[in-house]
Amino acid sequence: MGRLAERAILVTGSTGIAAAAARRFAAEGAGVFVTSRTPEHCAGLAEELRAGGAAAGFLPADLTDEGQVDAAVATAIARFGRLDGLFSVAGGSGRRFGDGPLHELTVDGWRRTLDLNLTSQVLVARAVLRRMLAQEPTAAGSRGAMLLMGSVLAFHPVPELFATHAYAAAKGAIAALTTTMAAYYAPHGIRVNAVVPALVTTPMSARAAEDPATAAFARRKQPLAGGFLDPAEIAHAAVYLLADESRHVTGQLLEVDGGWSVVQAAADR
Repeated sequence: MGRLAERAILVTGSTGIAAAAARRFAAEGAGVFVTSRTPEHCAGLAEELRAGGAAAGFLPADLTDEGQVDAAVATAIARFGRLDGLFSVAGGSGRRFGDGPLHELTVDGWRRTLDLNLTSQVLVARAVLRRMLAQEPTAAGSRGAMLLMGSVLAFHPVPELFATHAYAAAKGAIAALTTTMAAYYAPHGIRVNAVVPALVTTPMSARAAEDPATAAFARRKQPLAGGFLDPAEIAHAAVYLLADESRHVTGQLLEVDGGWSVVQAAADR
């Protein structure tokens, strides 16, 4: 414990992976600020962290709205004085907007899915970068570390089960954003990486988890987990990528996938 002591970390999202990570960050000594669009989830998670003895704050925000994003980041700075880390988790499926195979995709579905999964991360990263660039580096020369959220579906598609092309495109763009940001901001003492999960037990994956074919596929494709990954497994990776032991790691896409990327497994038809 104590790997994130005296750090202030902003987490976007307040359930699933975001909640698991916030708990781990707090257990490792960090102050945690939570922002997501659901007020009760934000407040509940922050209250839970404070009850456990952590310093925590929150502000509900629509992360596709730059004004609300800027307000959330400003509130986090006001609470902690600086930001040492960002874990940008918030996003979700675009199926409800019409995401699907490209020939069926509507323009509205495309835009709303990218707003949810790409524009939101860009706006948050931009606001945090502006603050990190302005703050004094630590004794080790670090102004901060940023961790974005990718997906294995951008690199290892399963068209039989997950034909959501706008979502995959958004996550592919996150990969490009990670490497280009890492190159640009390394001389400024800011690291940028991304975590790339496979199927994880979260509210977003509830529909997939209830589908027998998808559940069986997860057991075959993610043999190290024996099915869907626990969100805590992603939180473990996030701690490493935001802590000092990864101080020379930037521009990397860490796949936490239970074997997905290397195991061949056909989906049930």
